Amino acid sequence: MELLFLRDEDMRQAQELLLLACRAFGNVIDPALQEYGLGHAHYRIMQTVALQPGIAVGALLDVLGITKQSMSRTLGELVAHGLLRHETTPQDRRRRCLYLSARGAEIENRLFSLQREVLLRVYRNAGGRAVDGFRRVMRGLIDESTIPGVSTDAFHPPDRSSS
Repeated sequence: MELLFLRDEDMRQAQELLLLACRAFGNVIDPALQEYGLGHAHYRIMQTVALQPGIAVGALLDVLGITKQSMSRTLGELVAHGLLRHETTPQDRRRRCLYLSARGAEIENRLFSLQREVLLRVYRNAGGRAVDGFRRVMRGLIDESTIPGVSTDAFHPPDRSSS
């Protein structure tokens, strides 16, 4: 095991890089979001539902960490635009599970494709060991989280092999 000596400046740099990288990565899809009349909140919901089809509204709240009021408005807009649908479960009519409509899946996949292209370029430039290290750091940050519903154990990416 290699010893790692990190100073506060190193930690501040990591914090700044995470902040700027998240912002830059999100900006990649801004023109497409604008074209569809959507915002980042809409995409976060669509992305989460694409990753976990049938997710319950309560679980979505936990994963995204947003208020009921904010999510309710955004969910309503996605449903009104025909991008998202909800179904009640036969076991509990109060429980609503969320799914992307065909149009919602098409839009989410286009937005994903824009970000995928950036990731492919960056991953290729960084190399396999760097990508592995990046994933370990990201999973470590997630696993350090005490937020309900956020865990790398529950993450199962969808099969996008047809994309």
